[in-house]
Amino acid sequence: MQTTSGPGGDATGSTKRTLGGRAVRTGFLLAILFLAAMYTYVAFAELSYLSSAGRLGPGFMPRIIGVSLVAMCALSLYADMKHLPADEALSPGWRSAAVLALLSGVFVALLELLGGLVSMMVFMAAALWILNRGRHLQNALVAILLPLGIHVVFDVWLRASMPRGMLPLPF
Repeated sequence: MQTTSGPGGDATGSTKRTLGGRAVRTGFLLAILFLAAMYTYVAFAELSYLSSAGRLGPGFMPRIIGVSLVAMCALSLYADMKHLPADEALSPGWRSAAVLALLSGVFVALLELLGGLVSMMVFMAAALWILNRGRHLQNALVAILLPLGIHVVFDVWLRASMPRGMLPLPF
């Protein structure tokens, strides 16, 4: 039995391959690249870099994130086109990626209902439950402490407003 290793280091243990894996992966990366480019365009065209007081404005972080997303997608697309055989099968982790995409959509929907902090905690708990099975204490600590850290950095330190949600929470 032949073992091959893909660009992400994931090993597949069978020689049976399905055709079209490269096309699906390339299409996905092109779609993400398009969305990242649109996000970056909005960040540069519609959000101001500095506020009227001369401090960093609402366009500062989106510009960094957008440029980083475009660069990472372009590099990933280049690496896949260069190193991935045309008949390479889909990665064994495609189900996890699909579930995380679904969880991301649920996270965005919950932002206005529960607020940023609680939505981040719910998302992190669900994602870690899927990706890091068996480590319940570690998952709970990360799902609570990481969103709290993000809340402190953005809401307290940078004074950037986060979605409050419809539920009246004391924080």
